[in-house]
Amino acid sequence: MSLVIIQYNAGNIQSVMYALERLGVQATVTDNVQAIQSADKVIFPGVGEASTAMQYLQERGLDKLIKNLKQPVLGICLGMQLMCTYSEENDTNCLGIFEEQVKLFKPIESTIKVPQIGWNTITHLKSNLFKGVHEESYTYFVHGYYAALGKHTIATTNYVQPYSSALQRDNFYGVQFHPEKSAKVGEQIIENFLSV
Repeated sequence: MSLVIIQYNAGNIQSVMYALERLGVQATVTDNVQAIQSADKVIFPGVGEASTAMQYLQERGLDKLIKNLKQPVLGICLGMQLMCTYSEENDTNCLGIFEEQVKLFKPIESTIKVPQIGWNTITHLKSNLFKGVHEESYTYFVHGYYAALGKHTIATTNYVQPYSSALQRDNFYGVQFHPEKSAKVGEQIIENFLSV
C-alpha cells in the first residue's frame, strides 16, 4: 500500500509520521501532484491558520487536486476544517468537500478557555472509521475553531456547544482531534483508515 502525506505550510507531519511508524507503516511526504494522485491512501494533516494554508494550496493547484481524489483521504485538525465549505478564520473559502462551516468558539462563561487544548470525548460514532472504538472514548484536541454539526457529521464532541469532531463524505474523512496524539484510540482510528 502506498500512503502519502500532503506537504504544505500547515502540517503536523512529524507526529503523524511517528504514529504511522509505530504501526509499521511507511509514508511519503510530498506536494507532488502525480505522487498524490497515484497513492492508495492520502493523509491531509494540519496545524495552523486557514487563509494562508488555502492560499498555499491554491498557488500549487493542490486545492483542485484534493477535491477530485478518488482514494480514501483523511484530513486531520486544520486539514479537516479546510475540507469544509467556509471558515470564519480570516473569512476563508475552503475546499467545499463537506458542507459544514467552520466557526470560532464563543464561550459564554469566562472559565471556558479557547482554544480547546486537551482530552475530550467523541460520541455518536457512525462510521467504519470508528470500528472497535467505544462511545465516549477520549481523544486529544487543540483548536479554537470548530466544524458545525451537519449531514456529514460522523462523531460529535461537546465543548462550548456540540460540534463535529469527525466528518465523512464518500471517500473523504476528517477528524478534528489528533489521532496521532490520542494513544490507543487514535492508533485504532488510523488503523481503521488504513484498512478502508
